Amino acid sequence: MIEKKEMEGLAIGVCRMKSGERALLHVGWELGYGKEGNFSFPNVPPMADILYEVELIGFDEIKEGKARSDMTVEERIGTADKRKMDGNALFKEEKLEEAMQQYEMAIAYMGDDFMFQLFGKYRDMALAVKNPCHLNMAACMIKLKRYDEAIGQCSMVLAEDENNVKALFRRGKAKAELGQTDAAREDFLKARKFAPEDKAISKELRLLAEHDKAVYQKQKELYKGLFGPRPEPKPKQTNWLILIWQWLLSLFYRLFKLERHKAD
Repeated sequence: MIEKKEMEGLAIGVCRMKSGERALLHVGWELGYGKEGNFSFPNVPPMADILYEVELIGFDEIKEGKARSDMTVEERIGTADKRKMDGNALFKEEKLEEAMQQYEMAIAYMGDDFMFQLFGKYRDMALAVKNPCHLNMAACMIKLKRYDEAIGQCSMVLAEDENNVKALFRRGKAKAELGQTDAAREDFLKARKFAPEDKAISKELRLLAEHDKAVYQKQKELYKGLFGPRPEPKPKQTNWLILIWQWLLSLFYRLFKLERHKAD
């Protein structure tokens, strides 16, 4: 069991490489030799990560019965479809890393060099397998919180089918998780255009609206705290000293005029 886990970790890394590529692969202890480690050969301490230096010469295709280059177009697409189905079964069991490994191997059967040669129904057949693999990869990555990679997988599908609802929805969801709310809303609105009754799309748009409202309210409270409440205008107070002084001046002036009049 320990060896199987260790090989799973290595396989996940290798399946993402291309023939002739060299890489330094880091395998976490969970997919390495686990908590117990290994005290025979190789000697690995408990809970130890493993570092592999790997050069990928090529893929062993004996499992498929023949080399990829010897397969017909139908055989190649059929083999990729089988890998996709294996990935779907692993996805249902929440074995996300193993599922992605199968999807990547399926996609490898339909590389750019192969797709470039296809036209008409054969290209449609290949895309009917290839695009769901990219979309399922995106679903795995969203669950694993690898949102940037999920966006990349969805964008590959949208390059072939710009109105693909699942690709728009999953890319929007990944963007929303990254806080790219405007870009996410744009994807969701476009997806809703082609699937107006989809409840999941409506739910995500509602969540974005609630998020925007919460952000606005928070900013409003923040600014209120920074500048304080707006002061209320104070009623003007009557200055009695000035009024008394004005009354006295008026009284002296009248007395002065009265005395002057008597004198005349």
